[in-house]
Amino acid sequence: MRFYTVAFLTATILFAASCKDKGGSDAGGIANVTDEESQKTILQIAAGSKDHTILVKAVQAAGLENSLANQGPFTVFAPTDAAFKALPAGTLDKVMSDKDLLTTILGYHVYVGSSLSEAMLTDGESLSMFDGGNAKISVKNGKIAINDSNVVASVRGSNGMVHVVDKVLLPPEKK
Repeated sequence: MRFYTVAFLTATILFAASCKDKGGSDAGGIANVTDEESQKTILQIAAGSKDHTILVKAVQAAGLENSLANQGPFTVFAPTDAAFKALPAGTLDKVMSDKDLLTTILGYHVYVGSSLSEAMLTDGESLSMFDGGNAKISVKNGKIAINDSNVVASVRGSNGMVHVVDKVLLPPEKK
């Protein structure tokens, strides 16, 4: 019996050790679950897009991977790499080096509590974004915009909607 106990404990320790990433930190969290059968989460959609590499790096730098992989529902307005590159010179580097600012800006791209499809976004609607700011939806000639950023594509994920936008949304100045 002692042999089986020792063998079980050894197997458990080996399994636990294998759950570490290369840096030695815990690799836990839903963002690290591999599932090729189910509908992709918002995070998986962004990670699989060649046009959202900067957004994915920003989410990782802010430590928000598990948040965007959670159940939701969320509506995410996802700026393209071109949108990030269009920011004034030095802005992206400044934001990426300031985790609090980065988290605030990313939070201004997320509406929590509902997965809003294109049909659900109505002209003049004000969305209370995750960071606490409000963003305004406009619909003209069937084209949707949030603030001054155009929605250029939409993809449904298992935990919400991703609306691809052509500009980075900057939260209003806090008073």
